[in-house]
Amino acid sequence: MRFSSPSPRLFSRIPLAGRYPAAVALSLLALSPYLILTTATALMEPRIMGDIGATRFELQLASGMSNAAYAFGAVAAADLVQRVARRRIYLICEAGFVLSSVLALSAPNAGLFTAGVVLQGLFTGMLLVSALPPLVTGHPVERLATTGAVVSLGLFGMVAFGPLVGGLVGSLGGWRGLFAGLAALAAIGLTIGALTFEGNEPPARRARFDWTAIPLALATTTLPFFGVSWLTRGSFSDPAFSVPVVCGLICGVLLVGGQYRKTTPLMPVRPISNTLPVVGMANAMLVGACFTSLLELTEAFLTREAHYAPLRVGVLVTPQIVGVFVAAVLFRRLVSTRWTPHLALSGTISLAIGAGVLLTASTTNASAVVPVAALFLGFGAGAGVTPGLFLAGFSVPSAQIGPTFALVELLRSEAAFLVGPVLLHLALTIGLAEGFHFVVAITLALTVIGALLLVGLYALGGARPEPPDLESWLSGPSTAYHSPALLAAIRKT
Repeated sequence: MRFSSPSPRLFSRIPLAGRYPAAVALSLLALSPYLILTTATALMEPRIMGDIGATRFELQLASGMSNAAYAFGAVAAADLVQRVARRRIYLICEAGFVLSSVLALSAPNAGLFTAGVVLQGLFTGMLLVSALPPLVTGHPVERLATTGAVVSLGLFGMVAFGPLVGGLVGSLGGWRGLFAGLAALAAIGLTIGALTFEGNEPPARRARFDWTAIPLALATTTLPFFGVSWLTRGSFSDPAFSVPVVCGLICGVLLVGGQYRKTTPLMPVRPISNTLPVVGMANAMLVGACFTSLLELTEAFLTREAHYAPLRVGVLVTPQIVGVFVAAVLFRRLVSTRWTPHLALSGTISLAIGAGVLLTASTTNASAVVPVAALFLGFGAGAGVTPGLFLAGFSVPSAQIGPTFALVELLRSEAAFLVGPVLLHLALTIGLAEGFHFVVAITLALTVIGALLLVGLYALGGARPEPPDLESWLSGPSTAYHSPALLAAIRKT
């Protein structure tokens, strides 16, 4: 799939077309509102439950299905952009996000609220694939480093900001006002997009619907996310948990395997099955899963065991924003150098340090320990995920970066939003007083073991640090990285 250039006639009718600041603004406004909600909801759950008469299971199901819709929306958009102009997809999805936000904020019951937040997730996933690739590939190479920092801030800066927003709403009330504000941000994004987003001729208007990828992607996301949501009212032994999770993971394996074997796949699995992109994607999955788990555990421990007010909890984890910002600045400086894989590893190490700090937390010292841990967790998330995303994106031709982002976000979301609820339920089953430290220790062990395995995989691939060839990548069908095959160093004869 190739991104075709806009016609000069269309370009002249769009006042801000080609303006880099406007393109950055529309991308951030497309992603930020929903990503704030992903980490804000937990701290304002009691307010929402009281206002709409929902149970904890209903809210967890709404959150789980919304995250599933986000991951599925990215895959669906990768299919749609072949036949429909990206500008049209963007405008429809941004308008859809506004309407779904209004539906959620005006919902009198759990059913309509769930419908609203699920649609929010779906439209944001589609916006990810329709808005980010033009920002990355549609501007001169000199802008690419800044774009990388913007992507990092857009993906994890807003996630890190979410707990503070959720804490404010959880303590002071006004969740409907928050949704109204997010709808207003999306409306601004819609306006800027109408003035900025360039049209294009779809590369394959007659491309067939992928009857293997899309249904499998739907099952891969919805089934496991329903299963883990069930844990709020059941246990690990319930078939309602185990059957959907197992079936969904099997569908995920079939999806990736089928895309690998296809001659013209929707998502470029075969081109990114080499050392650098595999290590990058696996690192993003590991860091995303462990970061989400530690954040959810910390919030649960502070609210249920230490009995802190939601606002206090939000303030204590706010230093993660500083960590994400530092990671974004470093990525901006290193994205065009040979040090990107090392930055990704530093994010994993930072996450392990944050987990180690959390092991010392107690109800008496949490106010001092948690901010320090949050700083390391924030840097770990920013430095571990975004470089992994670009290691995969630079390993395919620039025209395929949209489907590549869709695949990476599908896998990362699957890991992050499955592992977190499972580990949280395990801690609650044991009892938060002991379970918190036990599960943090498990997460620390997963992080360390995962990091060692990824370093080993990198070494066994025979990869050598080299800067990406960004000029060739942006200008033609070449890849920026020429990665060795998996295990190339030991497969040589």
